[in-house]
Amino acid sequence: VVLYCEMGEEQREVYEANKKDIQDYILGKTEDELPKSSMHVLKGITRLRQICNSAALLADGKSYLQASSKIDVLLEQIESKAPNHKILVFSQFVTMLELIKKQLEHRNIRYEYLTGQTRNRKQVVESFQQDEEIPVFLISLKAGGVGLNLTEADYVYLVDPWWNPAVENQAIDRAYRIGQHKNVMAVRLICPNTIEEKIMTLQATKMNLVRDVIQTDGELFKRMNKQELLGLLS
Repeated sequence: VVLYCEMGEEQREVYEANKKDIQDYILGKTEDELPKSSMHVLKGITRLRQICNSAALLADGKSYLQASSKIDVLLEQIESKAPNHKILVFSQFVTMLELIKKQLEHRNIRYEYLTGQTRNRKQVVESFQQDEEIPVFLISLKAGGVGLNLTEADYVYLVDPWWNPAVENQAIDRAYRIGQHKNVMAVRLICPNTIEEKIMTLQATKMNLVRDVIQTDGELFKRMNKQELLGLLS
């Protein structure tokens, strides 16, 4: 299921300003120059993806009142589901998980938390699986892609889409495993009219390209021409 999260005015203004910066950069490069600039393009596009999550993720020292439509929508979902369901929340950005943590604590909603820095993985997993008073598990996408069996969960929220659908499917499979007796609902949070919608289109139309280039996003952008890159930002 795709859950659309409409940006507030302030978040949209920040997004559009950063989108113009990367568009202008690409337009200023020739086709021959673009492959050498793929990491700069990746950095700009990653910045847009962070803004879709929350403008507060930008390390620009500014304070944003309407920072994240996604956090608003996600917390509304969690508050309605938590009394009767167990919920996994995945994000590629640990900084986004930190923002969600603060909101859960503000609402007195208990959670477990797992990133690449977590050392007691087994203990954290068992706590979520066995404690009925802990309805939410926040997990970084890379850290939680393999080796976790979380069959107590029946809702999976993907806060930000990733280029390679196989990684997203691995995350969903943490709940949909042997021993799962409930239906599992997977929900993508997407900001409309942003690069996130373009990523979904890219996944649908460029599946072979995405499958061929699993190692880094930078390699993916090297294979895209100027028109395709600008299409992502249109």
